[in-house]
Amino acid sequence: MKQSINIILSGGGTGGHIYPAVSIANELKEKHPEANFLFVGAKDKMEMEKVPQAGYKIEGLWVAGLQRRLTLDNLAFPFKLISSLWKAHQIIKKFKPNVVVGTGGFASGPTLYVASLKGVKTVIQEQNSYPGITNKLLSKKADAICVAYDNLEHFFPQSKIIKTGNPVRQDLLTIDQKRAESMAFFNLDTAKKTLVVIGGSLGARAVNNLIEKHINWLVEQQVQVIWQTGKLYYDEFKKYDDLEGVQTHAFLNRMDLTYAAADVLISRAGASSISELCIVGKPVIFIPSPNVAEDHQTKNALSVVSKNAALLLKETDLDSFQSMFSNLITDESLQQRLSENIKKMALPNATKDIVKVIEKLIIN
Repeated sequence: MKQSINIILSGGGTGGHIYPAVSIANELKEKHPEANFLFVGAKDKMEMEKVPQAGYKIEGLWVAGLQRRLTLDNLAFPFKLISSLWKAHQIIKKFKPNVVVGTGGFASGPTLYVASLKGVKTVIQEQNSYPGITNKLLSKKADAICVAYDNLEHFFPQSKIIKTGNPVRQDLLTIDQKRAESMAFFNLDTAKKTLVVIGGSLGARAVNNLIEKHINWLVEQQVQVIWQTGKLYYDEFKKYDDLEGVQTHAFLNRMDLTYAAADVLISRAGASSISELCIVGKPVIFIPSPNVAEDHQTKNALSVVSKNAALLLKETDLDSFQSMFSNLITDESLQQRLSENIKKMALPNATKDIVKVIEKLIIN
């Protein structure tokens, strides 16, 4: 590959869009230390903090999505769109990227659109089993579309689709060897089962309320709980640290040890979370968020549940939590079956495979 490769990565809004972009950048940087990287995100979103922490420069666009209901933000949408397209044009003109990679989120739309207009190679990294409208539109001009699920030819040009999986943290590949370390790290009782609750990087109100409602019952069942509340809710729920075997965390930085400690997990059904949980291979109860665009999370969860690889608990059915959890925590054959089936869905080489796609475009 030629010297001085310039690569733009755009994605953000949630950890599910940011961390895949960072993983791709890290893999590219390891293989091509001479490359120059620039991230493009949305101003005031978490990528403006998380990307610099990962060691990369980032530019922010004044961009946001359309709200489903009539709001003042919607009135500003046309101005934000024009502003973000103009800023993306300036960034691309100055940085001169060889390729632009979009991992989803508000900023990736204008960035990839302007790049394709200028003849720059573009890659869409579609994480979900059901794409959003932005990626459907961008796919017409994209050079390659890296996907994690089958049957996406209904939405994208089939000739551009490459099934790679979603990037995951590489330290998850060895969690089977970290059980003892995780027990010590979280100060857990090895004689008890451990439930890990993950509502996403910002937290999930419905999941937190569910755990709060049943926390005393879980303690009575001799279940330990590692509960990531999300930073928005931590102050409200940290009081439950006083219960025996319960620990709340605003955010869990050592996800490898968190997964290694788990006997059962409760999780939202974001695309990145599902990809990680397939590699982790532990029994999972998915509680999809009904509030994401086009109900992505329910569709993602169903793609796993339909293979008898996880359990699904909709927010409308939370009253059945106790019976579902009791059945799972006491039935070792069910746990084993779910674990084996979800592991079959894992694509652990996703980051490397996505990087190969990007390299091919830069060479050509």
